[in-house]
Amino acid sequence: MQQIVDQVEKIDFQSETYKDAYSRINAIVIEGEQEAHDNYIKLAELLPAKKDELIRLSKMESRHKKGFEACGRNLKVTPDMEFAQNFFLGLHQNFQTAAASGKVVTCLLIQSLIIECFAIAAYNIYIPVADDFARKITEGVVKEEYSHLSFGEVWLQENFAEAKAELEEANRHNLPIVWKMLNQVADDAQILAMEKEALVEDFMIQYGEALSNIGFTTRDIMRLSAYGLTAA
Repeated sequence: MQQIVDQVEKIDFQSETYKDAYSRINAIVIEGEQEAHDNYIKLAELLPAKKDELIRLSKMESRHKKGFEACGRNLKVTPDMEFAQNFFLGLHQNFQTAAASGKVVTCLLIQSLIIECFAIAAYNIYIPVADDFARKITEGVVKEEYSHLSFGEVWLQENFAEAKAELEEANRHNLPIVWKMLNQVADDAQILAMEKEALVEDFMIQYGEALSNIGFTTRDIMRLSAYGLTAA
């Protein structure tokens, strides 16, 4: 803990180097919340029985987006949204393709497991090294993200027997994308005092717990997690 405190005291939140890296990291979280909003709206169409709950989740993501936009304004940083849209392009296209085919299980794996676990991991690692304004915003956001993760876990657990094969297929196609995303953002994250190894570790813990909650065995989870290493 003392090491983190010392680290934060050394960060110059107003330096051009920090702001340059922050312009991309901030854009990623803004775009991530926008992607989540849009994905939950689409899931509401695919799961009409859960429409009200999914619309509620989408509105929460919009609030999160506004919070992170405020974080950028607080540091007088303009987010690089073009970079962020390209950053999410792989998961975005795969979600859209799955939604067009009515593949609810794949959509839930991408949004409710992969994107939510990615967000939670990033926020967990960022909070100790954030500026005071961003820390308060991010602490509020991460609490709500767990409820979004929970939605996907519960639905997939209830439908696990029918969903298992599609989940494994969706994991095979989408987990390697997360590794490429982590590698792509590693240098900027380092400038913000976020270690890539810590991001990877936190993501794998969150993702592994989610897979376990759904019904996969420890052996299954190790096998499924290994697909990410194909892009390492």
